[in-house]
Amino acid sequence: MSRDELVEMFAGFPSRFGPAATAAAGRSIPAGEWGPAEIGRHLIAVEHEVWWTRFASIVDEDEPQWAWMEPGLEPGLEDATLDEVLARHAEIRARSVAILDGFDEAAWARTGVHATYGRLDVAALLRLAIDHDREHLASVTA
Repeated sequence: MSRDELVEMFAGFPSRFGPAATAAAGRSIPAGEWGPAEIGRHLIAVEHEVWWTRFASIVDEDEPQWAWMEPGLEPGLEDATLDEVLARHAEIRARSVAILDGFDEAAWARTGVHATYGRLDVAALLRLAIDHDREHLASVTA
């Protein structure tokens, strides 16, 4: 996928996740699983704790080192409705896209080293983000 295609796929996720999460909102949730609102809160936490951190470090540091991270639920949204969570996720993802839009070719080509995946450039980070998105979309559509 080209840079533009990756960014477009990443940017468009909230418009795919939102309707699927809303459709799944009335379904029974198995014990120990997250419902659509919790998944949305998790996705927000991932933007803050994983993608924003890595996007910043790939520009600001020489060969940043990244550990495996699996954030839980974004705090402060415990009483939020699903619609509020989905709106917040869309807003946060738009900020992530704005960060990417600010990358010049040199920033796009920079790399960091992930403890599990090895050397990654921005395109590889986005492919991981897109895969993560797909996993959570599948969980609400299952």
